[in-house]
Amino acid sequence: MFTGIVTELGRIAQIEPVDSGRRIVIEGRATADGLSVGDSVAVNGVCLTAVSIDGQKFTVEAVAETLERSNLGGLAAGVAVDLERPVPSTGRFDGSVVQGHVDGVGTIEAVTAEGGSQRMRVHAPYQLAPYLVEKGSVTVDGVNLTITAVSPVVDDHTWLEVVLIPHTLDVTVLGDRMVGDRVNLEADIFAKYVERLLEART
Repeated sequence: MFTGIVTELGRIAQIEPVDSGRRIVIEGRATADGLSVGDSVAVNGVCLTAVSIDGQKFTVEAVAETLERSNLGGLAAGVAVDLERPVPSTGRFDGSVVQGHVDGVGTIEAVTAEGGSQRMRVHAPYQLAPYLVEKGSVTVDGVNLTITAVSPVVDDHTWLEVVLIPHTLDVTVLGDRMVGDRVNLEADIFAKYVERLLEART
């Protein structure tokens, strides 16, 4: 389990095709420190498994399904990525419950400066609309954020807005995101459970 609190801004060192997926080497000193083969790491909000560690670098593998259902398929050497290790059972829980299971990929439609902060509007796949609630949580490229505005569920064009404070802009990939960029979205897990329970009662 993750919290959506990015612990390090890593950088892609190398990408190699492997079968139908890709082997991705990531440079991240803090993340690699103490990491073991088989451990999980969230990369732009996608839970992946470390398959090797070499000093300040570690390697993960992403299968075709992951590449198609997230923005990891568009990564290239030199690109920055958000990194987070799972929260330990004895650790402090500071964010929201994040699984690292991307529900869809959104597209940034607008970025507006608000003092030192930025308001970002993201077009979200219509399947996610029921889970997006004003003042609720959403994870964008691994960063857990509060939704500040959202389109009606029945709109043909569904979207959400978040406000990024200066600290978030400085320490995550969201500070470099521009209009047209694709971002990984994970909806609140509790909203999905509620929907499933209601479905079972009908």
